[in-house]
Amino acid sequence: MGSDENVAIMQRAYDAFNTGDINTLTKLFDESAVWHLPGRSSMADDYKGRDATLAYFGQLAERTGGTFRAELERLTADDEGRVVGIHRSTANRDGKHLDVSDCIVFQLRDGRITDGKEHFEDLYAWDEFWS
Repeated sequence: MGSDENVAIMQRAYDAFNTGDINTLTKLFDESAVWHLPGRSSMADDYKGRDATLAYFGQLAERTGGTFRAELERLTADDEGRVVGIHRSTANRDGKHLDVSDCIVFQLRDGRITDGKEHFEDLYAWDEFWS
């Protein structure tokens, strides 16, 4: 797949994430996908496998009462199957408001997401929100 096709796949993935469309996400993520979330929060981990990754996404929604959003600003791709999504993560939880810029470096193979690695502008704010 070329960079334009991979960008289109990731646009679908962001749309599905923000609308809670698990069926589409299941189709877009490879069964062996790994999701890397840095930090010291209770959410920080390497989620191994599609099911673990989608369960993590479910926790984001559940723990924020459905307010969590990844507000996409830009997608860019190379010819090696990598796509970078730049977005703002926003949510409300227990009287706290989250609003941090971050990006995710995705790796795709044969039209499916095999890896996602998050990078935060302010990892301390992310960790504090989940504490």
